[in-house]
Amino acid sequence: MTLIVYEHPLSPYAQKVKIALDEKGVAYEARMPAAIGSGQPDTNFLKSNPRGEVPSLIDGEVSIFDSTIILEYIEDKWPSPAMLPKAAAERATARMIEEVMDTSFEPINWGMGEIKWFKRATGERARTLEARAHAQARGLYDWLTRHLDNREWFNGETFGWADLSVVPYLNGARGNGIGPDESSPLGQWLKRANARPSVAKAAQAAAAVVANMAQVDQAVKSGLFKREYRDHRLEWMIRSGGMDVVLEGLQKNNIRFSNELN
Repeated sequence: MTLIVYEHPLSPYAQKVKIALDEKGVAYEARMPAAIGSGQPDTNFLKSNPRGEVPSLIDGEVSIFDSTIILEYIEDKWPSPAMLPKAAAERATARMIEEVMDTSFEPINWGMGEIKWFKRATGERARTLEARAHAQARGLYDWLTRHLDNREWFNGETFGWADLSVVPYLNGARGNGIGPDESSPLGQWLKRANARPSVAKAAQAAAAVVANMAQVDQAVKSGLFKREYRDHRLEWMIRSGGMDVVLEGLQKNNIRFSNELN
């Protein structure tokens, strides 16, 4: 029976899941939901995740959503090679790093995408948001560097849960022009991580999508594509000085929120 992962190549949440499966040698079929980003229903996808967010995983009769819960399922069902460290404290640290990346770094990249690709802000407003993104990224790089310490991997001796939780975001930041210095310990870690086939595969899939995004802002302006302003993203935009971006999106009906469960 084919393992199915509903995903989008640019989603760092989906990249985490794909990297974990590839590290473990588990075969899967990656599917992109129909009309993703439009707010239009994809019945099969919504059966696996009524929130309408990627990733979701279908394993026979089992359907799971939320990237962290999916990673836990993968680790439980396919325990070798282990993605989590053995020691309780190290396992907790790996999960903590994942949580910080998912909720604190993700909105930085997302906000930069709103400016760079979707043209929601220009001129002084764009410069204000970009400056905020740069400052936040630098702070998180310092935090990550302290956790990396002098180790080869965030997970310790081997690549694992913490590493696959960081690399999609740092690759995204690099694409947005705010990546870590290549000569820094974090930059050297990123180089090692990108040399892994699982990471390179996910990064190449993302790059292929980016290569075709030149006119994506027009899809937003026409209302065909709606960016999801969920929790931490909405907070980031407001705190960073983009309240008017949110209000304009609501007025033009080209932003959306997570589906309500029913």
